[in-house]
Amino acid sequence: MAKKKPPAAASLFDEPPADTPAVPPPADFPASWGPALGGEFGQPYFAKLQEFVAAERTEHEVFPAADDVYNAFKYTPFDGVKVVLLGQDPYPTPGHAHGLCFSVRPGVALPASLRNIYKELESDLGIPPAKHGYLAAWAKQGVLMLNAVLTVRSGTPNSHANRGWEKFTDAALKAVNAKTEPVVFVLWGGYAGKKKVLIDANRHEIIQSAHPSPLSAHNGFFGSKPFSKINAALTDFGHAPIDWKLPEKVS
Repeated sequence: MAKKKPPAAASLFDEPPADTPAVPPPADFPASWGPALGGEFGQPYFAKLQEFVAAERTEHEVFPAADDVYNAFKYTPFDGVKVVLLGQDPYPTPGHAHGLCFSVRPGVALPASLRNIYKELESDLGIPPAKHGYLAAWAKQGVLMLNAVLTVRSGTPNSHANRGWEKFTDAALKAVNAKTEPVVFVLWGGYAGKKKVLIDANRHEIIQSAHPSPLSAHNGFFGSKPFSKINAALTDFGHAPIDWKLPEKVS
C-alpha cells in the first residue's frame, strides 16, 4: 500500500465553508470541533433542526439522551481523528443508543449487526468477541464513530432522517477530509457508500464493503478484513494502529 501524501495545494474538496453569522455551538458541543463546524451553527437549517428535535422530545421518546447526541465528537477530538466509521442513524430500541454508531451501553444485549462485526473481527485478527457492546475504547483511540443522523424516535428507524442532520454530519466529513493528515474512511453498506463523493481518495484511504447487518453480511462483509486493512493503512500513514481488543470491564 503506497503511502498517500497531501497535495501541495488545496484540492477541490477543501472548499471553505460559506460565510455565516457567528453563532455559538450548543452548550454540550465539544470545543475541539468548534472551528471545524462553526459555520454550521448559524445556518437556518441547523436552527430548524434543533427546533424539530426539541419538539420531538416533548411528544415522543427520542434517542439518544440529549447529553449523548454529540458523543462521537466528544469521544474523538477533531485533531485526533484517524479513522471514520460511518453509520446511518441511532438504534431506536430503548437503552441502546448512546451517540456512537454500532455501540450500545454496557449490559445491553448485542444487536445483530454488532455480533457480526465481532465475528469478522475474530476472523480477521483473532480477537474473541467481547461480552459487551460498548465501543468507546475504539472512539478514544481516534475512531470517529459517527451516525449520519444523530437522533431517532423510539421504535421508528429513520424517523429523524432528512431533517438536517445529514447536512451537519456531511460538514463533519468534509472537515475531516480537509485535514492535512490522511485518514481512513470506513464505509459499510450502500448508504455509507454514497458518502464516498465527499472524500478525496487521492489523499485518504477508503475501505468499503457490505453492511454487517444480517441481511447483507454474507454478501461481502464477512471476509472483508476491515480491521487489519485499517491498521495497515494507519501504519503506512505513520500512525499507531488501533487496538481493537475491547476491555473486559467497562462502566
